[in-house]
Amino acid sequence: MTSISSPTNQALSPVPAANRVFGWSEHASLWFSLGVGLLVMQIGAYLVPAIGTRQALAAVIAGSIIGSGLLAWVARTGCVSGLSSAGLIHSTYGSVFARLPVLLNIVQLLGWTTFELVIMRDGTSAILRQAFGLNLQGAAGLVITTVFWGAILMALLAGSMITLVRRFVSRVGLPLVVASLLWLSWQFVGLAQSQGLSTIWNRPGDGSMGLFSALDLVIAMPVSWLPLVADYARHGRSGRGALGGTWLGYAIANIWCYGLGVLVASVSAPGIDLVAALLLAQGGLVALGLILIDELDNAYGDLYSGSVSAHSIKPRWSIRRWGMLLAVASTALALVLPMHSLEPFLLLLSSVFVPLYGVILGRLGMGRAGFMPQSQKISVSAALIWLAGIVLYHGLAKWAPGMGSALPTLAFTFALAILTRPRAALLRETAAA
Repeated sequence: MTSISSPTNQALSPVPAANRVFGWSEHASLWFSLGVGLLVMQIGAYLVPAIGTRQALAAVIAGSIIGSGLLAWVARTGCVSGLSSAGLIHSTYGSVFARLPVLLNIVQLLGWTTFELVIMRDGTSAILRQAFGLNLQGAAGLVITTVFWGAILMALLAGSMITLVRRFVSRVGLPLVVASLLWLSWQFVGLAQSQGLSTIWNRPGDGSMGLFSALDLVIAMPVSWLPLVADYARHGRSGRGALGGTWLGYAIANIWCYGLGVLVASVSAPGIDLVAALLLAQGGLVALGLILIDELDNAYGDLYSGSVSAHSIKPRWSIRRWGMLLAVASTALALVLPMHSLEPFLLLLSSVFVPLYGVILGRLGMGRAGFMPQSQKISVSAALIWLAGIVLYHGLAKWAPGMGSALPTLAFTFALAILTRPRAALLRETAAA
């Protein structure tokens, strides 16, 4: 495939086959690690009072399989093409129009990194208060804990992403996180048995959420990683390995963390905070500390992908330089922004990427024929389908909330993208076959 940009722009140039080192196990380890997080558990805990234990677990399993499958499909597309997320967007929407979604992606990644820093900061404060009686809720404590995690992020971004994934995540981080999840699961399953499994299993919800809305909420987590996955999958040796490793790794982590959140909420006293409930479990302090450290790779994943996207716009600045700059910016934002009140804005911003990738999968996910020539500045049909998908997404959320928004919007944009594929692309695909 011909590069869609100058070789000096690493984000828009395919990774050469000789430089691809990720196998199936690296993809699985990376996306299992990225799928583990306190935020996922908190959303799982939120499901229980709304729809009940049985329906919550059904939504968790189905939503995780579907959402992780979409994530894996984009991973395969990025691996086959060798392109980053910004490269896939440029190839689908044109070199000029693509700057809009790429900029939106940088903004949302910066926002989610800031949110992750707040989660790590709050978790650190809770652990230090529980273990040593230290109160870091004041201004000085917030600055110390925020800058601490921000400095670690900068140190990680100064190194190699490939080395981090292959040496730390796969060999060290993954076994520790699995051990902590196993321990917490053992503790809370024991509590569930003491309270009566049948009682917990048959506990009804309060009706504040329907099953399809819950399914949409579960799918939202893997879908939120769609704008990032190609930045890592492009370093894979085979499309099959990227597809299988990403799907299996993320699906297991998503089901496990959502399910653990459901379990914790089911056996804990009403209104108790998830972090407080985890700390009260035997050995919960150590397990929560390990999960908190694993939360760091979520922030790293956001920042690395954001730096790749920023490099695609201004290639004179290296990916490493952009990463350091975004790390400083996210640390500063975590100190001044009320991130808990900004979460709805971040979720709103994320909704634009469901139809965005519906179009990308329709044009590129079925093969290589949809790649646009380097000279084309805008694909009008792709841009219009994306905008129509955004309207549909929010229309469904407002007028038909029981249907969910993610899957119908993705199906709509995917189908239209296939039906409106350029004639030249179809001829190239036929000739290749």
